[in-house]
Amino acid sequence: METIIILVFVIGYLAITLEHNLKIDKLIPALVMMAVCWALIALGLEHFPIWFDSAKHTLLENFGMLGHEEKMHIMEETLLHHLGKTSEILVFLLGAMTIVEIIDYFDGFATIKSFVKTKSKKRILWIFGFLAFFLSAIIDNLTATIVLISILQKLISDRNIRIWYVGLIVIAANAGGAWSPIGDVTTTMLWIGKKVTTGHLFVYLFIPSLLCMLVPTFIASFLPIFKGEFENENVDEEDKPKSRFSSIMLYLGLGGIVSVPIFKTITHLPPYVGMMLALGVVAIFAELYSSSKFTLSHSEHQGGDSQGHHSPVHSSLSKIEMPSILFFLGILMAVAALESLGILFGFATSLQDNMPMLGTELHHGGVSDLVVLLLGVGSAVIDNVPLVAASLGMFSEPIDNELWHFIAYSAGTGGSMLIIGSAAGVVAMGMEKIDFFWYLKKIAWLALVGFLVGAVAFMFTRTIF
Repeated sequence: METIIILVFVIGYLAITLEHNLKIDKLIPALVMMAVCWALIALGLEHFPIWFDSAKHTLLENFGMLGHEEKMHIMEETLLHHLGKTSEILVFLLGAMTIVEIIDYFDGFATIKSFVKTKSKKRILWIFGFLAFFLSAIIDNLTATIVLISILQKLISDRNIRIWYVGLIVIAANAGGAWSPIGDVTTTMLWIGKKVTTGHLFVYLFIPSLLCMLVPTFIASFLPIFKGEFENENVDEEDKPKSRFSSIMLYLGLGGIVSVPIFKTITHLPPYVGMMLALGVVAIFAELYSSSKFTLSHSEHQGGDSQGHHSPVHSSLSKIEMPSILFFLGILMAVAALESLGILFGFATSLQDNMPMLGTELHHGGVSDLVVLLLGVGSAVIDNVPLVAASLGMFSEPIDNELWHFIAYSAGTGGSMLIIGSAAGVVAMGMEKIDFFWYLKKIAWLALVGFLVGAVAFMFTRTIF
């Protein structure tokens, strides 16, 4: 039965990568793959000898000896756990995307666009690279990617050029998220799981992460696509009247997103709670400024200024890329099925046991660096969240051991090698309809070079601190 489930996952994964060839939206195989995997688990529950309890990060090796009712209860609890964790990400994403759309409703990104005076393609590449790197550390790589792609869409009309910038933004955003406890889902998991602390994470990973961004951006700056300057192609857009509240809504929206980690630090509540609060506050001002009825659910047509004929929040919610949300749900829950059967756990353990001890070994536990590097490659192919979750239960090193920091780096930045290997990549794929194979051909090698340079830098920095 496990073989059939793995086969379903592989076929579904191939259907996702061949989306443009099959002319089937990627969310369809993702949702089918999720449903079929869990259905097979439910039907073959009696045949599974072990079960991975994700909530406790422990492997239940006596699972096969339990009664059917108890097995069903454990499966339902595990499914609910994964749905809860996935929903936290999705609700957070919905909030962030809605705030971004509200800012766009008031033409707020035109304010940032007006700050970019240069028309040099190379300078714009560097500006967005550094913006993605530092912004992702503050508001997480996912939200930073959404914001910067939204700005790019206002700045660069030619999609064939824009997707190159988006590819480099994904690399920079994932690199920036690796050295901050709130910058990436995996680093947040390690932080909440008391495996890393904020200070040590910065000390160990800032330089490797910075190099992971700098090297690909430096190489890309010499490519023909980034040579020359943009022509003044957006004059018609600049002639459009800009809302008098555009700057206020931009700063209010970004301020609301930035406040989320502060809210989390103070209340210790999940990030999505703070994001919903930020959305509520931004929505209040959006509704007032648009002279619409004071509500989140109404879209009644009323008199007012040119912006105020319907609810900006309702309008923003209607523009959200729901296919990306559903795709994210499908792929995460499908991977959760593999994790629950202990397949990912077994894969990581076999790597630890059978991989030759090449390279410098970590000081505690003797885990090969090659294993952790392969974890980074694996995070691009599968997903970094379940792999890190499996590593939490597999390794027992103490807090701030360099193993955890190397895992944070590898899982956080390794996903850049494939467009579906990270949350930032998935959102970029949805927002710009980037082809899987285009990214593999044009961007993946840059991400690989940055990943390896950063890994070598980490091996050096850990000997100093």
